[in-house]
Amino acid sequence: MNIEQYKDIAPYRGEDVRNAIDRVLKNKDALLRILSSLGPVETEAERQKIETYAKSIFSKLEKVTSYNEFQEHITAGIFLPAIIEKSINTFSFDGLEQIEKDKAYLFMSNHRDIVLDCALIDIALQRGGKMFCEMAVGDNLLTDQFVTDLFKLNGGVTVKRTLPMREKYLESIRLSAYFVELITEENKSIWVAQKSGRAKDGIDVTTPAIIKMLHLSQKKKGVTFSEVVNSCRIVPVAISYEYDPCDLIKAGEEVARKAKGEHSKKRYEDLISISRGMKGYKGNVHIAFGTPLEGVWENSDQVAQEIDRQIHTLYKLWPTNLFAYDYLHNSTQFQESYRDFDSEAFLYRFKGTREEVRQFALNAYANPVVSYLAAQKK
Repeated sequence: MNIEQYKDIAPYRGEDVRNAIDRVLKNKDALLRILSSLGPVETEAERQKIETYAKSIFSKLEKVTSYNEFQEHITAGIFLPAIIEKSINTFSFDGLEQIEKDKAYLFMSNHRDIVLDCALIDIALQRGGKMFCEMAVGDNLLTDQFVTDLFKLNGGVTVKRTLPMREKYLESIRLSAYFVELITEENKSIWVAQKSGRAKDGIDVTTPAIIKMLHLSQKKKGVTFSEVVNSCRIVPVAISYEYDPCDLIKAGEEVARKAKGEHSKKRYEDLISISRGMKGYKGNVHIAFGTPLEGVWENSDQVAQEIDRQIHTLYKLWPTNLFAYDYLHNSTQFQESYRDFDSEAFLYRFKGTREEVRQFALNAYANPVVSYLAAQKK
């Protein structure tokens, strides 16, 4: 793999790692602000804890020489355990017995949180003794050099979204070539969301074009569609949050978009969602790794349907999902599964919001159940 031809989109390597770390260390105040966003810093004990985190990060950054080390010592070593401790009741995962320790995969998951989806998948892989993965990140998130440095130090691969149509198409093929070569030649895993943007309505559907582009990037080499799919070892992954800290934000955005035909995001809107997603209460979180795709595939639609089937059936349905489904459908189908669930407290979460926003948010919790029931019939 000629990494030089992908240098503008690939994570930092070699001396670029140290240069980025030097820039980050010169901006300690920004790093402290990120740490402060992980939870309250109102008491002296809380402030002391943040300072301890900061000292540990600064010390470990001095020794980091690769993005793998950054992921291991900084992200999975400090940031994610702090997030899990402060905002998650239980963090669980299963299905890793189907993932071979020394093989690279293309992990494709549903998309709920801008940053945490891949980050939590990474820590599950680490705790299961598997290799870390790189992650595809839209350039709309890379708002300045500091943010860019943190993403690319953490294995971030830049997805260029702000290009004219023709250039965007060619860039998609180049990005897909990077995915394939990274897996087949470098033996490194990568994560990509099943579609561009978060599923704000809770409906998880794979965009077939993502699969199609993988093949188009290799077509000149005479590689068949099935060979590309099999060589990428695509693993569907279902990530399930009991509570979505951004549920009302997403609902408000989507209701506004439907009313006006679009929703123009302000420059730092995504960063606000990232902060809310990191520190907001998530309840229980579960990650289910599916079965790597293999066999004979006719087209990208067929592959996308199998990814959807696995994600929909593997998705961990929490009481929030099951109650929302019964509530909206005037049903008692799942009432035994949420008998001890405080439904009044859950509904109070949406008190004071406009009815259309409330309905959208509740449907976002209920829709994974709809998807699960549909997948069971297939």
